[in-house]
Amino acid sequence: MKKSFFWIILISLTLFLVNCAKEEKMKETSANPFFTEWTTPFGTPPFDQIKEEHYKPAFLEGMKRQKEEIQSIINNPEPPTFANTIEALEYSGSLLTKVENVFENLLSAHTNDTLQAIAKETAPLLSQHYDDIYLNTKLFERVKAVYEQKDNLDLTDEQQMLLTKYYKDFVRAGANLDETKKSRLREINQELSLLTLKFGENILKENNAFELVIENKEDLVGLPDNVIAAAAEAAKERGKEGKWVFTLHKPSMIPFLQYSPRRELREKIFKAYINRGNNNNEYDNKAIVARIIALRIEKANLLGYKTHADYILEENMAKTPANVYKLLNQIWEPALRKAKEEAQELQKLIKEEGHDFQLQPWDWWYYAEKLKKRKYDLSEEMLRPYFQLENVIQGAFTLANKLYGLQFVQRTDIPKYHPDVRVFEVKEADGTHVGILYTDYFPRPSKEGGAWMNSFRKEYKINNQKITPIICNVGNFSKPTQDQPALLSYEEVSTLFHEFGHGLHGLLSDCTYRRVSGTAVPRDFVELPSQIMENWVGEPEMLQLFARHYQTGEPIPNSLIEKIKKARFFNQGFATVEYLAASFLDMDWHTLTEPVPEEKVIDFENQSLEKIGLIPQIIVRYRSPYFSHIFAGGYSAGYYSYIWSEVLDADAFQAFKEKGLFDQETARSFRENILAKGGSEDPMTLYLRFRGAPPRVEPLLKRRGLLDN
Repeated sequence: MKKSFFWIILISLTLFLVNCAKEEKMKETSANPFFTEWTTPFGTPPFDQIKEEHYKPAFLEGMKRQKEEIQSIINNPEPPTFANTIEALEYSGSLLTKVENVFENLLSAHTNDTLQAIAKETAPLLSQHYDDIYLNTKLFERVKAVYEQKDNLDLTDEQQMLLTKYYKDFVRAGANLDETKKSRLREINQELSLLTLKFGENILKENNAFELVIENKEDLVGLPDNVIAAAAEAAKERGKEGKWVFTLHKPSMIPFLQYSPRRELREKIFKAYINRGNNNNEYDNKAIVARIIALRIEKANLLGYKTHADYILEENMAKTPANVYKLLNQIWEPALRKAKEEAQELQKLIKEEGHDFQLQPWDWWYYAEKLKKRKYDLSEEMLRPYFQLENVIQGAFTLANKLYGLQFVQRTDIPKYHPDVRVFEVKEADGTHVGILYTDYFPRPSKEGGAWMNSFRKEYKINNQKITPIICNVGNFSKPTQDQPALLSYEEVSTLFHEFGHGLHGLLSDCTYRRVSGTAVPRDFVELPSQIMENWVGEPEMLQLFARHYQTGEPIPNSLIEKIKKARFFNQGFATVEYLAASFLDMDWHTLTEPVPEEKVIDFENQSLEKIGLIPQIIVRYRSPYFSHIFAGGYSAGYYSYIWSEVLDADAFQAFKEKGLFDQETARSFRENILAKGGSEDPMTLYLRFRGAPPRVEPLLKRRGLLDN
């Protein structure tokens, strides 16, 4: 009796504890916004409810649910079909996708120590999770079985592409490897996931660590009033009221380099910028670069490729490293020749001022601005008053309206992740909902440098219902001051239009499957929809629509537009050379067949740049220790893609020049054949359908002033 009573008590207690745990789990689940259907307008993320502690449980649950979904595909007793294998795989992991989209965006745009710690903890788990999917032999057998009968299936073009992409995803992820090689591949992927995170984190900390503090007003001579005001506000934010602070954020650094006659101070801020990640401190990235390169070489070899570049380019338009080098060399020669001529002009100006020093990289911006003023009576500060941020945003919206009939309506009832963010509902001309666009344009310590577009939710269809996209555009543009609104530089205006083009690519997607929708296209094709938008910025007809003086409201005068037109080729040698040098450096890193030791990273970089003859007056746009595109982003062996896509966009824009800047029929064709299609068909097929002929490099060379007009 006593023993029975004991077991009854023990069982009862166990059941009680299990029920308590279940209730606790239910409470946790119900309190976590990721586990519920979002009732916000259009299902936008409820940022006012999402807390840092919600991410990890959502990641873990998302992985758990997708594993169960994958297991159901594997255990399906029916023969593999497109529907029960490929579509089932495509629609799996919805919770994980939901949390990843929010987390990854905030990790870049509004991060902190806690989010970075979560990223470090979850990165290897996610790497293992995706390896568990793509290295699963039984799952691959089902995918392969469907792929091998693809020619006999009644599939649409998009379904054919989806099937091909999934099959290649498995093969390129190592599904054909033996178990020993699969095990090593898992280790490589996990280590890479952490290294790329650490690389980006180090750059953010290096950015935030540097301050050029000006205490004497005399050291501000030559700087425009708005630049001085911004520096005073930056100082106030940092508890240095009464002083002026310049940072490595470009809206702060570039005007200082352009206008400060204090050569020693220009040198100080410039060297701080180009030595990020190369200061032999706790944020040094040289060891990370060396290790990433070593792991990428090993991974490529495991998968049967000679180099990482061969592995990457196989899926891009370029196809081979040789094709990339061919294009780069084709543009490099005239660009370098032009840059040398520009350097001579600047050196002559230095001599005319009575100086005997040699032009250095920290002098280029300063003397180029002086030379532009002398040759064209044009300066950046003459243009800024006409580029108030509000007007530039409206200009981008106006262009989208004229081309595609889109309307942008600001919404104040949708939660935001930061006060700087604005939210717009995008509608068709007839009022049909298209999607949501978040804009986030000012620098802050919690945001990475640069500008980008991303998705909180991609467009796709399920059960014949269209799921509309939720897109964000992020930038680091000139901030407003106490006395002035945000006034942008011409380059910042172009960048805003560029990222808006990416945004339209995501917003106007009309695909069934997420895997191929929106910007899910080859890396050297994805910049076409963004870069083509930059073309309109310099067109007089477009400028008159949005460039208005922030004080008087007067449109930009024709005389100033004419100056912009005359100066369009100015400094293009410099701009092209610094970009191409980075593209060569990227390719040289990723065509290596042997690793480079940490202590040789800078030597390798120098050899790469010496090989192409980069002149000492110009620094490569991104040095290896802060080349985030290739060591923390998705552009490894792909930084060339901007110039590859520029060949496309320069040629494509000619269609608008021929038919009319806002020609509706040309715009409709571009929308239907490029923007709406995403990656659902071969990119060259899409381009030929729009343009009717292959792209030529001549329009690009002509536009950059590298070819006789």
